[in-house]
Amino acid sequence: MNMPAKLQYFKNAKNRELNNAELAALAEELDAIKQEVLDDIGEQDAKYIKKVYATVRYSGALGRACLFAGWFPPAWILGTGLLGFSKILENMELGHNVMHGQYDWMNDPRFNGPNYEWDIVGTADNWRQTHNYKHHTYTNIKGMDDDIGYGLVRLFPEQRWKAGYLLQPLYSIPFCLLFQWGVAIQNLEIGKVLFGKKTAKQLYQEWKPTEKKVGQKLFKDYVFFPLIAGPAALPVFTGNLVANGIRNVWTFSIIFCGHFTKDVEVFPKTVLKNESRGHWYMRQIRGSSNLTGSEAFHILTGHLSHQIEHHLYPDIPARRYRKMAPKVEAVCKKYGLNYNNASLFKQYGQVLGRIVKYAFPFKK
Repeated sequence: MNMPAKLQYFKNAKNRELNNAELAALAEELDAIKQEVLDDIGEQDAKYIKKVYATVRYSGALGRACLFAGWFPPAWILGTGLLGFSKILENMELGHNVMHGQYDWMNDPRFNGPNYEWDIVGTADNWRQTHNYKHHTYTNIKGMDDDIGYGLVRLFPEQRWKAGYLLQPLYSIPFCLLFQWGVAIQNLEIGKVLFGKKTAKQLYQEWKPTEKKVGQKLFKDYVFFPLIAGPAALPVFTGNLVANGIRNVWTFSIIFCGHFTKDVEVFPKTVLKNESRGHWYMRQIRGSSNLTGSEAFHILTGHLSHQIEHHLYPDIPARRYRKMAPKVEAVCKKYGLNYNNASLFKQYGQVLGRIVKYAFPFKK
């Protein structure tokens, strides 16, 4: 099979270009790592995700109970923290991974990927389209992967500069704080209405499922629970608001650190021409970055701290990535591919640097 045209268009000096034979060998070795895990998946994985599910439910319930005594500051702090923890765990380790189909083999309706609905204002159906399909199929391909800057932020010199990007160091802050809302409207492609590529009527029809989900979540967190809290209505309201904010900031941070650090690459559409499995694997490696940390840290990230492994094996239970990582890293070293792995502090610093730098029309 021929190499994709113009593969080296956006080249990173830390990676060497592989020939057809090397690409085939790379694919064979990475497939073997996956198969080894597939052959071992079973009861321990089921027990793990059930434990995560229970932890989400009980920590959320305990957090809300504490907020009912939220007029007492320590209770408010504890309740908000527990609720924020529950929302992070549900979003990252439970919802995101279940929706990838990582636990469909259990035949348990609670962990069925196509039907799972998560606890954010964006619909799971929209996420499955923009993330599971578009992003994981066309990872970091300019013009095809909507997750490159989410249509709001310029993070690579290959993105066409517009004057509005000058403000991105400022509007990235509310985008971080309100990240679930960015996820909610991403698939609506509102910009197409502004440029006449979509009618307002079409946008409204596409908005309806999101509108319903938004109404449900706003009612739950900011009407129902404050109302039943009676005298503690205000502490409950603010506790829910802050807990959602904690989840938004954490999710934004982990996702951006996995996709937009210094050595992450983007690719032109031409890489899809005659793309082999080996090249698809290589594109995932070159378009991702990992985070170092403790076991608890990895769990709270939904194991997206192993973004490289997640991009290579999105349908493998994420708890397995930690043990797969050294094998993947060894394969990368063997073939001269950069295994981008660093602390959250370092990777986040690189993301912030990109947000500031590419607000201006730099080409490198």
